[in-house]
Parts: sequence; C-alpha cells; structure tokens
Amino acid sequence: MHDTTTIAGRAPSASHLTLSQIMDQHHTNLMGTVHGGRILNLIDSVAGVVAARHSDGPAVTAAIDETAFLRAVRVGDVVHVDARITWAGRSSMEVAVKVTADRWDRAVPPTDVATAHLVMVAIDDDGQPRTVPPLLPETDGDRRRYREAEIRREHRLALRRALLDGADDG
Repeated sequence: MHDTTTIAGRAPSASHLTLSQIMDQHHTNLMGTVHGGRILNLIDSVAGVVAARHSDGPAVTAAIDETAFLRAVRVGDVVHVDARITWAGRSSMEVAVKVTADRWDRAVPPTDVATAHLVMVAIDDDGQPRTVPPLLPETDGDRRRYREAEIRREHRLALRRALLDGADDG
C-alpha cells in the first residue's frame, strides 16, 4: 500500500470529464424513451474513468446513491454525462455526476435529466484497496461539494452500520 504522506494531492479539475453520446432506438425501453439502465451505465462508466484518473489506476464501484431521474431522455437526444471527484479518503472517492440532454438537430439549451453520487474504491493488481491522492478543492464550489460529500459519507456509514446490525438479528 502507498504511504499517504508521499502522494501529492490533486484538484477536482485534474480528473473532471464530460462524455457526450447520441441516444438511438437501441437504447429505448418499452415506453419508447431511453432506458434508465442505459443512463446508469453511462454514469457508472464515466465515474469509473474519473476515479481512475484521480487515483492513477483502476477503481471499482462500491456504491451508487442519491440517483435521481429528473426527465425522460428521448431518441435523438444528445446526453452529456459530467463527472467530478468531490471527496477522497484513504482508498475511496466520491464522484458526483450530472446528466443533461439536448436535441441532436437543434441548438437548444441542455436540460437536467439525472444526478448521482458514486463511491469508487481504488484497487491494486490483487483487487485490494490502495491509497489515493488527497483531494485539493480549488474553488468555493469545490469546497462546498467536499463538505456536502462528507455529510453523505457519514450518512452512508451510519446506514451501513444499521444494516449490518439488523442483519445479525436474523
């Protein structure tokens, strides 16, 4: 495992990424709109790249929470998946993802379609957690997102403890 005192911190902007993709009929559900699972796949994929870039290596999804689908995505929409690191601990990172969409054939402002927060864990070649660089927030927005991520982390840990305690009850 890496010594955390020797790993230089990184700003959220160093690994920030936006991926855009045109949605077609292969992405639709029975309602004729883009399947939510397809949007989740994009969210998870982009979050994985952002986490890997921040940690200089592979990272796996440990949790997806606070996912909200705000509007349906239609065939012909260009979906933009924007992801950034909001918090980093010893081996885990939180990635915030915002998904917007606009039409492929019109110059219209994008609309918000989904948001999510993912916990990603950096792993080594043996699949064991490895140390990640600290996050160095640069802007007021980065610092606000970091504080909010700490609150979500505390909630996740409390929920995990409660679920594990309840599992012992049989």
